Amino acid sequence: MFLRSRRERTTPQDLGLEPGPRRKVEGLRREEVATLAGLSTDYYQRLEQGRNVRPSDAMLNSIADALDLDEVERRHLMRLAQLTRRPRPPALRAADRVPRNARLLLEAIDLPAFVATRHLDMLAWNSLAAALLGDPRELPPDRRNVLLTLFHEEFQPRCPGWETAALDYIGILRAAVSTDPDHPRAVALVGELSIGNPEFRRLWARHDVREGVHGTKTIQHPRVGDIAVEWDAYPLQPPPGPLMIVFTPKAGHEERLRLLKVITDAGEDREPEPHTALSPATHPADRGRRPRPR
Repeated sequence: MFLRSRRERTTPQDLGLEPGPRRKVEGLRREEVATLAGLSTDYYQRLEQGRNVRPSDAMLNSIADALDLDEVERRHLMRLAQLTRRPRPPALRAADRVPRNARLLLEAIDLPAFVATRHLDMLAWNSLAAALLGDPRELPPDRRNVLLTLFHEEFQPRCPGWETAALDYIGILRAAVSTDPDHPRAVALVGELSIGNPEFRRLWARHDVREGVHGTKTIQHPRVGDIAVEWDAYPLQPPPGPLMIVFTPKAGHEERLRLLKVITDAGEDREPEPHTALSPATHPADRGRRPRPR
């Protein structure tokens, strides 16, 4: 399905080719990909459909070139192929932990930050993140998840930028799934969201993959007003290790974040905040609303 999604996304114009007359598909045809990759159409079709083929790395690189995959997508394709080449031994899954240095960094930096697993469960956060985004302790541990919050019905209708952020987070989960498709947490999350949310099903079907992401959002904080921030996800360990997500104020909003820190350090910010940390922005209609654990 990943190859099909990339083929349907790629157009002849993307590769500098003439689309030709009477074209019925928006993306590339299978025979076009096969020709560009130097494969037979039958072999490429069986590969795309996952029917008993074991392509070499050289073949996969040729297909990646034909589809103009970026480096993240290319690595994802290689991981998927590795899963088909040999039986997977029973996974030895270590418990998700926050590296000691990452925990020290959370407390040392004067920026909101939290650590999440590759399945986007929140593991640790600093007090400024809790003040800005809402205290995750108000949710049961198994609900402290970026995607469960992002796709919660409380965030409908969607605010501008929602889909971009959703695709980024889904891409992180997709990359984690490719390293361990049978992980119980991945199976549970994808199953719950697929059953309960048609928007998740639509975006999951795109097969986009991410390793690191960057975004912007405006948070409407009831104590200090609007704070425009940028957020970046930094891998703390090679995939599927945890990520640290850090929020930095955009130009002109530094003072409001400093004010929030003063309030937090003084212990004055005792009013529970909405759990909007994991959505791309807080819509005015959502002010003061808090997702209900499902």
